[in-house]
Amino acid sequence: MTIERQPLYVQIQEYFKNRIQSQELKSHDKIPPEKELMQQFNVSRITVVNALVQLAKEGWIYRVPGRGSFVSESSNESVQGVSGASSSVTENIATDSPTFASGLEGKERRSIGLILPAIIDHFALRLIEGVSRKLTGEDYPLHITLTNNSREREKEAIQKMLQIGVKGLLIFPCDAETYNEEILSLKANGFPFVLLDRYFPGIETNIVRSDGFIGGKMAVDYLWKHGHRNIAICSDTILPTITVEDRVAGYMESLKQHGTLINPALILTDFNVDYKKNDETHPLYRFIKNHMATAYITLNGRLGVHIVSICRSLGLEIPKDVSVLTFDNPGSGLVEDNWYSHISQSETMMGEQATQILLDVIEGRQETGCYVKTVMEPNLVIRQSTGRVSQ
Repeated sequence: MTIERQPLYVQIQEYFKNRIQSQELKSHDKIPPEKELMQQFNVSRITVVNALVQLAKEGWIYRVPGRGSFVSESSNESVQGVSGASSSVTENIATDSPTFASGLEGKERRSIGLILPAIIDHFALRLIEGVSRKLTGEDYPLHITLTNNSREREKEAIQKMLQIGVKGLLIFPCDAETYNEEILSLKANGFPFVLLDRYFPGIETNIVRSDGFIGGKMAVDYLWKHGHRNIAICSDTILPTITVEDRVAGYMESLKQHGTLINPALILTDFNVDYKKNDETHPLYRFIKNHMATAYITLNGRLGVHIVSICRSLGLEIPKDVSVLTFDNPGSGLVEDNWYSHISQSETMMGEQATQILLDVIEGRQETGCYVKTVMEPNLVIRQSTGRVSQ
């Protein structure tokens, strides 16, 4: 088949693959902006986005929210999850950076730092539970710092953790348009750290995360099977993260596979949500009131609870009138609190595995010059908040 007969988005992919293979584009070179590619190839934005999403999925490029797309360090790298919420795959990636190893010296001062954006839901609590469980019996006190989802506070937290002499860090990065240079400084200096949930595409680090792409696709596949065609996906902040991009990309891929056009109006990621009040002038409230969607996929559990609250205030029944499927379980996990259908990321296990990787690095059990990536496949849990679409 000739290039001319290939779909337009495939032609764009092949164009960049050829330029990368020929070394015209090198590691971390920036890909032209979407608007420029639309003009260059005379195509729509959706076509360009589909091409870039697929290139990123195959490892040719990485996307930085708010900054653009760049050529990956290793364009042939591929990391895949495995079946089951409790399953994962690890990959060692050789690099030139030294690995910091403290061994057992200074035993009396050994401690580990955990940096989180906030504790506002059960996701964070289950993550802490996993970390704590893995440290049981280990001689490492745990220091926890909350950044209030502030990039500046995150930088300060890292600096203070280093000042008190922690031997390693577990970091759940905050929402931000750019990388935190303090985290990149840790990598440059070979200090032991593991990223949780969010990662820096194109930059090799120890990381434990859930596969957001599969999660987004899984959510749409389930709702589509139950008759929903107007499926909205929404976040509660306009700050872009790679996690949001991955989940939206999975959402788009599922719709594409079901042979339907992607409606940009159903991708609700361009507003902030104030959980302290139920604002009837808010775009999300008006969207729900106008029955724009029969199902909502929320990118965190807290937003799912908020949407259910809005629906009930409007007299809409869940799931008779509206289905709500959340990422992460908003409930405690107790039987009487298990009402929300959700994409489970097995956050307790995520905390356990991240802590084990960190201990291996600190105590010299991880091979020098290697990083470990653990990508966990999410699991769909069906409860009462979703059902078949009303006819």
